[in-house]
Amino acid sequence: MASAMAGCAPIVDTRGNMVDNDRIETLKIGQSSREQVQQALGSPSATALFDNENWYYIGKRTETLAFFAPEVLEQQVVIISFDKDGIVSGIDRLDKENGNQVQIVERTTPTAGAEMTFLQQMFGNLGRFNAVDSRGALPTGGIGR
Repeated sequence: MASAMAGCAPIVDTRGNMVDNDRIETLKIGQSSREQVQQALGSPSATALFDNENWYYIGKRTETLAFFAPEVLEQQVVIISFDKDGIVSGIDRLDKENGNQVQIVERTTPTAGAEMTFLQQMFGNLGRFNAVDSRGALPTGGIGR
């Protein structure tokens, strides 16, 4: 009975960098440098694509119960913006409510070639063996006559 109940215990999983509010509050706009941000928050999860003016700290905490899909408990993105001198110019926080659900498109990309059934794939090469001579080489004339 105890092992059955243990199987129903939720599993809480944290992915990414869930930044504590206490650490963010140590940063001062107009005063803190990149080095101070890195000391307080660690390395960013991502940086801006074309410049290094924004650092992103991305994290998510989920809970999974038995075989059900994970439920998002907490999700956050902390965006630290820097001016051209490397000093913090802004701190923004986004949470689960700011996110948008993305509908995944389940299409397949067609490929060239013949579509074969499972049995055709399994038995398609029967009888297609190349004869090898005494040296272990293929006969003259090329591969796979």
